[in-house]
Amino acid sequence: MRRTRFALFLACCFLAACGPSEPLRLGFVGGLSGRVADLGEAGRDGFQFAVEQANATGGVQGRRIEIVVRDDAQDPAQARKAAEELVAAGVVAIIGPMTSAMAQPVIEVAGAAGIPVVSPTVTTSTLTGKDDLFLRVTADTRGYAGLSARHHFARTGVRRVAAVFDTRNQAYTESWLGDFRDAFAALGGSVVAAIPFASGDDADHGALVRQLLASDADALLFVASAFDTAHFAQHARQLDAKRTLIGVDWAATERLTELGGKAVDGLFLTQYFDREDRSPEYQRFRTVYESRFKHPPGFASVAAYDATKAVIDAIWRAKSSTPVKAALLGHGPFAGAQHPVSFDRFGDSTRKAFITTIRDGRFVVVD
Repeated sequence: MRRTRFALFLACCFLAACGPSEPLRLGFVGGLSGRVADLGEAGRDGFQFAVEQANATGGVQGRRIEIVVRDDAQDPAQARKAAEELVAAGVVAIIGPMTSAMAQPVIEVAGAAGIPVVSPTVTTSTLTGKDDLFLRVTADTRGYAGLSARHHFARTGVRRVAAVFDTRNQAYTESWLGDFRDAFAALGGSVVAAIPFASGDDADHGALVRQLLASDADALLFVASAFDTAHFAQHARQLDAKRTLIGVDWAATERLTELGGKAVDGLFLTQYFDREDRSPEYQRFRTVYESRFKHPPGFASVAAYDATKAVIDAIWRAKSSTPVKAALLGHGPFAGAQHPVSFDRFGDSTRKAFITTIRDGRFVVVD
C-alpha cells in the first residue's frame, strides 16, 4: 500500500511538472477613451500584435504571454489606479503610458513594486538621464523639437513663431516648446507668443488662432494632439492661408488627416516613423499588420510594437533570474519594425527622426 501511494505521489509530481507553465503577464496602459484615444488604441494594437507573434512561435521559453490592458483615460488618478491593477495582476513589465502627462503616476506605482515601465511614446525631457525603472524606445523632445527648429529656420525661412500648447499634457507640451524655443533662439529665431490652453469641450480654437495671428508671426506652432491640431489648422486656413503651420509628433496620427481634411495639407510635423518605408522587413510587417487590424500601422502602433518586442526578446535572451530592466539594458539591440532599439544605462533611447508634410492626406518625408 505504501509503495502504491508513493508511486501515485511521484506520478502526480511528474504530471504537475509536465503541465502548462504559468503564463508570463505583460501589462499595457494608455488612453483608450477620450480625445487622445487614437494614440492609446494604436499603442494597444501594436502591443497586442507583438504578443500574438510571440505566442504563435511558442511564447517565451515555453511560457505563453498573457496580456492585461488598462485605460488611463488621460487622467492622473485613473493612471495610478490602472498601474495598481496591473501590479496586482502580476505583470512583469508595463508597456505605456502613451502620453508624458500620465508617466509620473504610472512610474511611481510600478517603481514601488519593482516593475519596469517601457513607454513607446513618452518623450518629455524631464525623465531623461534618470536611473529608475522607466525606459523608452524614442528620444526625448530635444531631438524632435530641435529638428523642427532647424528645418524651419533653414528650409522654410521662418524667423518668428507663435505657439499654442495644451496644459492637459503639460509634461510633454512644455518640454517640447521649451526645447524648440532654445534651439530656435540659438539659430536667431524667436517664439513671439506662447499661449496655454486646456483641451476639452470648452476650448475655443478660433479665438486662440486669432491670438496667434495677432502676434504677426511667420508660422503658427500647435503643440497639441491630433484632435486639437486639426481644429487649429481649420481655423488658421479660414483666417489666414499664408502662414506656415507646424505640428508636433504627438499629433501625427491618422486621425489628424481624417479630422483636418484639406486644412492640414501643407502642415509640417516631426515624426519618428516613415510611412513610405519600402524596406522588405517593414513591408512584411505592414502587410501582416494590415491583415490583422484592417488598417495600416501608425507611429504609435509601431513604437508600441517595438517596446513590447524588446521586452519579450530581452526576457528570452536573459537568464530566468535576470531582472527585466537588466535584461533590456544588457541584451540589446532589439529588432524593431523599422529601426533597432537599444537603451543607454538610464533606459533612454535614440530614434531616427523626420520632418514630414501632409500632401493630399498623406504624410510625406521632406527632411
